[in-house]
Amino acid sequence: MTNAPPATPPTAAPRAELGAFLRAHRARITPEMAGLPAGARRRTPGLRREEVAHLAGISATWFTWMEQGRDVSISPHALARLAIVLRLTRAERTYLFDLAGKRDPDGDGAAGPDGLAGEVRAAVETIAAPAYVLDATATALAWNTAAANLFRGWLDASASERNLLRFLILDPAARRLIPDFEDRVRRVVAEFRADFGRHPDDPRFAALVASLRRDSPLFARLWDEQAVHAREGGLRRFLHPERGPLAFRQVTFHLAARDDLKLSILVPADADAAA
Repeated sequence: MTNAPPATPPTAAPRAELGAFLRAHRARITPEMAGLPAGARRRTPGLRREEVAHLAGISATWFTWMEQGRDVSISPHALARLAIVLRLTRAERTYLFDLAGKRDPDGDGAAGPDGLAGEVRAAVETIAAPAYVLDATATALAWNTAAANLFRGWLDASASERNLLRFLILDPAARRLIPDFEDRVRRVVAEFRADFGRHPDDPRFAALVASLRRDSPLFARLWDEQAVHAREGGLRRFLHPERGPLAFRQVTFHLAARDDLKLSILVPADADAAA
């Protein structure tokens, strides 16, 4: 699976679909649901265009034009307010942004403080092989015991922070753990640049890059190479301090509900022969 392509302006067909979508969902919301007085009997169900526009803090004219499928542009934050007013589900919100050709400023909706649902954490724990979930900044949000045992200093209880880049580049334990150290770091930095390009206005990325450039000449050199790679699978070798040489095949998936999150599973390489 791959990340969705960058947002692009909608053409005539998506604009028409967007208008139909807005009209249908406006009709679902009663004045009472929106905290408005019911007033006199209405000719059509749901809220009036002017009411939706007022609640979302946008121009009534612009909202009318959107429903009519006209060629207008609206900001992602205004779309986010519309999604709240129309009480869209996560899937409906994603559909709204896709039709409008915009990126959702809140991703796909946070399920918790870090946006990761509890059932995802539970699912990761049930995986026998080392497994972990990374956000777009390469920070681990969930991992299982097998991963914590493999990545000492990153995912185990002694880790002070769980950003993969900072572990690889700044922790001496990473150099001892990974035999092909510089090749792996070069690849991870190039993968991070792909996520960096999808979040150009996110201050977390700028702060992380600035701190790594300051703390690591290696990162500064690799970052200046401007290499970009998708996060892919392949052979991963480790020299574990207790278990010795280990080899895995990495498999990475994007989570359906949060496409900005990646689940990586390290399947033991000897499983290839057993299959």
